[in-house]
Amino acid sequence: QVQLVESGGGSVQAGGSLRLSCAASGRSTFSIKDIGWYRQGLGYQRELVAGISSDGSTKYADSVKGRFTISRDKAENTVHLQMNSLKPEDTAVYYCKHIVEITGLHYQYWGQGTQVTVSS
Repeated sequence: QVQLVESGGGSVQAGGSLRLSCAASGRSTFSIKDIGWYRQGLGYQRELVAGISSDGSTKYADSVKGRFTISRDKAENTVHLQMNSLKPEDTAVYYCKHIVEITGLHYQYWGQGTQVTVSS
């Protein structure tokens, strides 16, 4: 079992910045494989915002390229999402998702979500 705790959400004006963090912990020995930040706006489906794999390769949704940066601290089992030049359309609940390996099996875990509100 792995727990994901997100932090860093809040309210900001357009053009501002926020940094989200997601810390993973668990009783079992686990290896984090792929990580993704997703968001879900009111009335919208959950969408992938940014992802980072175990080899460090990253991918971004077109809507956030050049503004958001995903990074991971393997030693701390923490992933960050630096969000700059925020726009009102970035308003959503942001979730982190981890694909982890425990004793050779892969599992998917989601964080509880953190609200990001961008006002114009």
